[in-house]
Amino acid sequence: MTLSIFDTATGTQRDFEPIRPGHASVYLCGATPQSAPHIGHLRSGVAFDILRRWLEHSGLDVAFVRNVTDIDDKILTKANDNGRPWWEWVSTYEREFTRAYNLLGVAPPSVEPRATGHVTQMVDYMHRLIDAGFAYAAEGSVYFDIAAWVAAEGSDYGHLSGNRVEEMEQGETDSSGKRGPQDFALWKAAKPGEPSWPTPWGNGRPGWHLECSAMSTWYLGESFDIHCGGLDLKFPHHENEIAQAHAAGDGFANYWMHNHWVTMAGEKMSKSLGNVLSIDNMLTLVRPVELRYYLGSAHYRSVLEYSESALKEAAAGYRRIEDFVRRVGEVEISEVTGAFAEAMDDDIAVPKALAEIHNVVRRGNSALADGNQSAAHQAAGQIRAMTAVLGVDPLDERWQAAGDTRTQEALDKLVTAELARRSQARKDKDFATADEVRDRLAAAGIEVTDTADGPEWSLKD
Repeated sequence: MTLSIFDTATGTQRDFEPIRPGHASVYLCGATPQSAPHIGHLRSGVAFDILRRWLEHSGLDVAFVRNVTDIDDKILTKANDNGRPWWEWVSTYEREFTRAYNLLGVAPPSVEPRATGHVTQMVDYMHRLIDAGFAYAAEGSVYFDIAAWVAAEGSDYGHLSGNRVEEMEQGETDSSGKRGPQDFALWKAAKPGEPSWPTPWGNGRPGWHLECSAMSTWYLGESFDIHCGGLDLKFPHHENEIAQAHAAGDGFANYWMHNHWVTMAGEKMSKSLGNVLSIDNMLTLVRPVELRYYLGSAHYRSVLEYSESALKEAAAGYRRIEDFVRRVGEVEISEVTGAFAEAMDDDIAVPKALAEIHNVVRRGNSALADGNQSAAHQAAGQIRAMTAVLGVDPLDERWQAAGDTRTQEALDKLVTAELARRSQARKDKDFATADEVRDRLAAAGIEVTDTADGPEWSLKD
């Protein structure tokens, strides 16, 4: 079966035919690091990491570009409100996003370009648009001319989002010099105290939409295979990306893929709603691999309704997979099953793929119960292959290390409690209990050293 993808632009599921045989080019709208990431941000990273893994598993060489919007109104406002330089603010939270991606096993992109590093490409794009008659300069800013583009032969403005032009609002507060209310900023004129870069039209900073058109085509070519992002980016961001690219003469993306939101109590997860769940908070409830399993478990185009019970149910489901593989022991990755491949080729249908994994787990457990080690090993090898595609192979070294950390934390809590009991017994002059605790820890291979700052422990060599 050939991979088919639901293309948001056409509203149909289409067979994936890469522009270059054997190669797939993918652009993902990445972070605007204005504050710490939450699980709503990370769902997109996990969903399209699974897409990338399946493309690679299918034998394609994948060029995967994920940008960073490192200059933005919200970044400047947050930095100013906190009395910090904008570049320090954005760098701090960019590192937080990178840490979160790494914790959840999201593979690094082929390249991770930043908007501020691609002003040259943006200037070139603006020249092309102005020369074509679809952009204009006004009071130091440069705007895209919606009316001119809509009137042009071959214009398709609005086809991605389905919005009518007369009803569109760009959400931009600064409209000085605009010819029409629907026009959007390609370049924003410099304001006092804000960072700026020189251009032929005056100093300023990039508009949000221009950066992605410039960066995606710079790295992937004027036409590339897949453009990904969150559903909330369809309009205005992605609609305007398409307008810029097509008006400049670029073919741009052949397929558009959008992941749905993470919601809580039916509301989209956002900072304005006050229901943000940070990655660090989630990792007090489950392990990183279990959080990844949860975020990737729903179909990427479906709403993922968050609740603590749903998170813990997903973690329990993952542990059933993990427990079987560990019971079998060391086993090599083999091949995915036909049912798994069919599910993944059907628009990356992870829920169907997970159902197949759990089917194989049940068969493997039955084989173990019957003493059929050969069948159990075969099942475990298939499970490792399938979970590797989803990024949650239980025997992957990444998750082994995470498991060791979790074990260490649990051991520390238990030993600390025992040492507190010993200290209290010594205060109460109950030396028999204090000695009993010390001897029990020693028998478990734990050495206790009394210091001026209190007792410390370590594992005996």
